[in-house]
Amino acid sequence: MDAQNQNWDDLRFFLAVARAGTLSGAARSLGVTHSTVFRRLGTFEERLGVRLFERLPDGYALTGAGEAMQETAIRIDEEIIALSRQVTGQDQRLSGLIRITAIDMLATGLLPRHLAAFHAAQPGIELEVIVSDTPLDLTRREADVALRIGNTPQETLVGRRVGRLAFGAYASAERAAQGIDDDLACSDWIGFGRSHGAIGHQMAGWLPKMRPIYRTNSISAAIAAARAGIGLAPLPCAVADRAPDLVRIAMFPEDFRLDLWLLTHEDLRNTARIRAFMDFMADALATDADLLEGRRPQAGPPRTTRA
Repeated sequence: MDAQNQNWDDLRFFLAVARAGTLSGAARSLGVTHSTVFRRLGTFEERLGVRLFERLPDGYALTGAGEAMQETAIRIDEEIIALSRQVTGQDQRLSGLIRITAIDMLATGLLPRHLAAFHAAQPGIELEVIVSDTPLDLTRREADVALRIGNTPQETLVGRRVGRLAFGAYASAERAAQGIDDDLACSDWIGFGRSHGAIGHQMAGWLPKMRPIYRTNSISAAIAAARAGIGLAPLPCAVADRAPDLVRIAMFPEDFRLDLWLLTHEDLRNTARIRAFMDFMADALATDADLLEGRRPQAGPPRTTRA
């Protein structure tokens, strides 16, 4: 292997295929086309004069040479990423790009107005929001800042808890006007898949007899389903209370709450643009405490019940 003439970017493609096991999976992770991965991998193997993968019916498996290269490539990749974090951590300019990751309900229902205010205050900083129900790896610079709910953050991440999310049962105004069963477990419910397992687990403990008639992996889709009158939806008050066509039927118990965290990698904490964003967003979300915890008054038709 001629190190002087080696294009180290080829290692990214090699590692992506090794991790995903398929060309299509590697293409998704790299943000390129299937054909680009196929072409780059073929050229890389041809240049090396060795086969790195066995082409199998269900994907790609490393050969002995590929396994040997993977160990070295992972070390190089980790060192490059660490160097990138360290260099970025010294950047004191209030300019450049910040990549923010959040699940859909936060990205669409909570962040936009605060991001607009931040942009007005810091027009030199670009913002990119990555919506993902799968936590992105901040250690690998898949994002710079994460807004997450639930679990205590991993040790390599720093930040602060910026609120607690209260949840309630919501229905369309039309459905609420028709009357809701006093026994909420008897109502039609909208549920969630495994990507929102924490909500499903809490619901099972609170209303063990409740059976969803409709499931989705998206909070935004659940809001749309509730608006359409499909059933009651367990939704965060911070999002649902701002929807004029939804009515809060009941608050969930006090222990049915999830922490809201604003996080970045420890190597980026002193980057000027990251620090400015973290401070701004923490202050902005602090003003949303009543909304986050379900204390915001909601206009709309009163709830009616039926026996």
